[in-house]
Amino acid sequence: MPRESQQGNHGAAASPGGRRVGAHPHALGQADVNGKQGVHCYSFEGRVQLHAVFLWHFGGLSSVPAASVDCWTFLWTVLLFNAMGCIQSIRCKPKSFRDSIVILELNATIDSNPTSIDETSGVVLRYRTPHFRANARILVPPVAAKETWTIGWIQACNHMEFFNTYGDKGMSSWELPDLRDSKIQAISDSDGVNYPWYGNTTETCTVIGPTKKDSKFVVSMNDNFYPSVTWGVPVSDSNVPQLSSIFRDQSFTTWLVAINQATSETLVLQTIRWRMRLDIKVDPEKPLGQRAVLKEPVAQVQPQILGKNEPIPPNAMVKPNANDAQVLMWRPKTGDPVVVIPPKY
Repeated sequence: MPRESQQGNHGAAASPGGRRVGAHPHALGQADVNGKQGVHCYSFEGRVQLHAVFLWHFGGLSSVPAASVDCWTFLWTVLLFNAMGCIQSIRCKPKSFRDSIVILELNATIDSNPTSIDETSGVVLRYRTPHFRANARILVPPVAAKETWTIGWIQACNHMEFFNTYGDKGMSSWELPDLRDSKIQAISDSDGVNYPWYGNTTETCTVIGPTKKDSKFVVSMNDNFYPSVTWGVPVSDSNVPQLSSIFRDQSFTTWLVAINQATSETLVLQTIRWRMRLDIKVDPEKPLGQRAVLKEPVAQVQPQILGKNEPIPPNAMVKPNANDAQVLMWRPKTGDPVVVIPPKY
């Protein structure tokens, strides 16, 4: 915007009220009544004459009576300023955080490699499943209000079957009692520190308003299983190999979420469902390193990004998490179950 001292007349004609009426359309409205830049504040008389000159300049007033000019100019002015008012109202009306946040890109996959088996230990068998991975690229336009939002991943376990069979002796099982007994719909899979978030490094990002520029960032997470299973019966002092199979089937729901830190308002931006399954057959009679064989599935079913978001169950937002709530049971073929490892909470 040129300063007042730099504004030329551009062939301007003086109006009866002493205001400049620029013949060039780009000279219109360069200063308001106070001589300040930016706001176009001509009087009605000045606007009428201004538009008359404008129309004459472009050949629109060759033989039109002055009264008609004034009438048409008045209508033109009303329509123009009404339109400008509508546009300004739309522009100035602040959008809510829910309406303004944008997911630019979102991916959810499970690695294609099969579960790997490690028999290097004479005490335990270890296995490592492929990773579930989710990442989202987020755009948050300028935040006008003084508010803080955290955007990131929340995950909950919906179903768990985890059995380790020891021939005809029985089986050990990791269980989530409340989930097993259908007392809850899901249980938090938080890291156990940053509830309700899955983690607090790459998994979350915080936007502190007010901000003047767009905020772009990526939030990502990954999950897999890497447990150890004893070769011998877990309630026995013997390490004699008797493990004959491992079966595991777990389902999860993962949400991309924005939470207002002051009000706890929670916006679910995206919902993902995924499942991890494995079946390992073991021959305890074979030499160490040759006992375990991975059965189906070799490749996992890929995650499902839902078209319609699901609400987050209350237990997915609070303590305890799955790791602290799980219990290891020994369920013999005969006799009563035994708690091997109790819950941590």
